[in-house]
Amino acid sequence: MHFSLAFSPCPNDTFIFDAMVNGKIDTANHTFEVHLEDVQTLNEAAIANKYHISKISYGVLPLVQNNYSLLQSGGALGKGVGPLLVSKKAIENLLAVNELTIAVPGINTTANLLFSLAFPNAQKKQYLVFNEIENAVLSGQVDAGVIIHENRFTYQDKGLKKIIDLGAYWEETVKAPIPLGGIIMQNQFDASTQLTIAGIIRKSVEYAFNNYPLITDYVRCHAQEMSEDVMRQHIDLYVNNYSIDLGHEGKNAVDQLLKVYQEINRVSTL
Repeated sequence: MHFSLAFSPCPNDTFIFDAMVNGKIDTANHTFEVHLEDVQTLNEAAIANKYHISKISYGVLPLVQNNYSLLQSGGALGKGVGPLLVSKKAIENLLAVNELTIAVPGINTTANLLFSLAFPNAQKKQYLVFNEIENAVLSGQVDAGVIIHENRFTYQDKGLKKIIDLGAYWEETVKAPIPLGGIIMQNQFDASTQLTIAGIIRKSVEYAFNNYPLITDYVRCHAQEMSEDVMRQHIDLYVNNYSIDLGHEGKNAVDQLLKVYQEINRVSTL
């Protein structure tokens, strides 16, 4: 069977999917047409029911559950790996954030959901592609920005200052790991097929771990001028046992995120 498969060019995703899309493991004659997109484009495509299998931000999961099911392998959950809110000038009074213009990487991203949990009264948001946010803060286009992915390793080098670690706020408030990105598959495929694909993804992750810390050409060619050290930092933070299998703790974290989403959206409509 042939499937469309969409994920980001970030090292954690290319690390996870390299083996299954490049013939390094047995995929039981299943083949994959790969589409590489930034996270917000992936989220929008999932809302439009575009791809058979896709990476998404967990923040968009509530909007796509009629068409997709969450797979147990290939996602990103973790501790100490969440988005950061940064600015050019130090901001110590967190209440001041409510009056600032904030760049956020997409309305349906987990980053936006975690920001909304910490700052429910902040309304001045601009939605940008994640790799544009640092420059938007530095240029003064916005007062502060929510950064994700490799930007959490580079923001200090550019003179930006951390206001708050939104991932740490989630962990302290909810007492669960941070659900960042998940893998979903269209409900047109039966449960048996979904389990098979989840198993292939699991084998792909395990293959990658068995050959780590090797950085493959597939990971390197999509890594947008990152050094190998930064690629490994990225992989170390975002690919872990939850990527092999969500397990009970991972499923609970996703359930908690869905509850937070419902509560935030209930409050916003009152």
